[in-house]
Amino acid sequence: MAGQIERNVPLECDVLVAGGGVAGLMAAIAAADQGAKVIVAEKANSKRSGCGATGNDHFLCYIPEVHGEDPGEFIREMNESQVGGNNDMNLVRRYVAECFERVKDWDAWGVGMREHGDWEFNGHAKPGHLRIWLKYAGKDQKIIFTKQATARGITILNHHPFTEVITDGDGRAVGGICIDLTQEYPRMQVIRAKSVILATGNANRLFGSKTMGWMFNSAGCPSNVCTGRAAAYRAGARLVNLDLTGNGAGCKYFNRGGKATWIGVYSDMNGRPLGPFVTKPSKEYGDLAGDVWREMFSLKRSQGEPVFMNCSEVSDEDLDYMLWGLTNEGNVGTLDHLKEEGFDFRKHMVEFDGKEGGGIGGGIDISVDAECTVLGLFAAGDETGNFRADMGGAATFGHIAGISAAKYSEAGRIVEAEHMAVVEERAAHYSRILERKADTATPSWKEINVAIQQVMTDYCGSDVRSEHLLTTGLRHLKRIQEKAKDVHCADGHEFMRCLEVEDLALVGELAFCSAMERKETRGKHNRVDYPFTNPMLNNKFVVIQKGEEGPEVDWRDKITN
Repeated sequence: MAGQIERNVPLECDVLVAGGGVAGLMAAIAAADQGAKVIVAEKANSKRSGCGATGNDHFLCYIPEVHGEDPGEFIREMNESQVGGNNDMNLVRRYVAECFERVKDWDAWGVGMREHGDWEFNGHAKPGHLRIWLKYAGKDQKIIFTKQATARGITILNHHPFTEVITDGDGRAVGGICIDLTQEYPRMQVIRAKSVILATGNANRLFGSKTMGWMFNSAGCPSNVCTGRAAAYRAGARLVNLDLTGNGAGCKYFNRGGKATWIGVYSDMNGRPLGPFVTKPSKEYGDLAGDVWREMFSLKRSQGEPVFMNCSEVSDEDLDYMLWGLTNEGNVGTLDHLKEEGFDFRKHMVEFDGKEGGGIGGGIDISVDAECTVLGLFAAGDETGNFRADMGGAATFGHIAGISAAKYSEAGRIVEAEHMAVVEERAAHYSRILERKADTATPSWKEINVAIQQVMTDYCGSDVRSEHLLTTGLRHLKRIQEKAKDVHCADGHEFMRCLEVEDLALVGELAFCSAMERKETRGKHNRVDYPFTNPMLNNKFVVIQKGEEGPEVDWRDKITN
């Protein structure tokens, strides 16, 4: 490709939502219900985009008639679950107070929240403890949310990946930049807005998958690549908990979600249970070993033992239930493969392993109203770093962000965001990429992405970290960033990918800096040079934001009440 990037006529709205996933659409719907004019900039198509693109079957939810009027026990279970430990408690309490309202919204819109007659809670549970994950049928949830958004007059710009927050001279968010990929050549689209909500999802494709080089074999949507985090950082917002990493478990070589959907027992190759939780398949509890004993897979591998999911003793009724759940979770490809290979759940076990990819567990630091530290900027869903509740979190804090942004916009005014300095800077940068000739001396976005994944996995992965590994890895990453300055593209799609790998490298750098700051072992942050958990750092979060000389790392107290 050659030539300067062309620009569309600027658009205007009250609330600009970056990302049309679950959090983005829920934010857009809530803002529109407040009377705001809303534009959603979506990279793909909102009917099938984001980590909820092909479905989901668990929604973390407190329902008083099920769990009792006092939410205390529910909150304790939540804090001890796979999503607990790094949430500010004021956000947890607001979530618990509002999540059931979002479930009722979804139920009214036609999402199968009571597919089997009533609220049912199964999976991700400890035997004898409160069950907190609502089972639902989310296969077509994105189609339903898109219909709700369009019915409210929300403008959805599909194939318009968001790239940049525009701020004014006072550091206030006044719009955003996205790339129009609906035509033969990419065009720059400036959107003037009174407020901006970032909901571009998780940091997938930052770490390598189990099938290194096959970048789109990802547990979440592989197009969610931390654009919102990078844009927030460049705009001056504070990020939190980037020292953490996220991973899970699933069928070996199939990086897919849904480990709690499987009704079976983690077993050795002779069918003997490996975990302490269940010895027989349980629809109600699943096998929690995959949630809480992440080291099981690496430990067994070091002993020369593979790990299997054993469903051989599941009843016919529960097997049908499991297949229904896996379909709603978006695991149709996995099930089709097993069927093609002649797999029999009664005779065969499925080999499981720890999933790679996914990325860091942190993100944008938000308040209880989903506000960022930049005025007029909000965030929700997997984008955030101090609250996680997966699908339920996207729904609930998406709604909160939409209301907050709409109320903020009531007193705001539209400014000509296209005249801000960052717009010219980015336009010049985009033009340089488009003008660059492809030859053997210039890298492609794929080469850069694979190199980033290799460095992040080897030097900043969750298995082993140390000062020497982190320092060496950051040095390698900085070299990759230099090489990425010469990246080339052949079309609009590749141009988008070029921008993505720049953001991946930036967020990777911030993750390295954050991990070096936390000189202890805590959770999946395994510092072999600091093998103990430092009690002085209990309830302390690592934060990072842009300074005059580069990333500035600091600490803040976790909100505990």
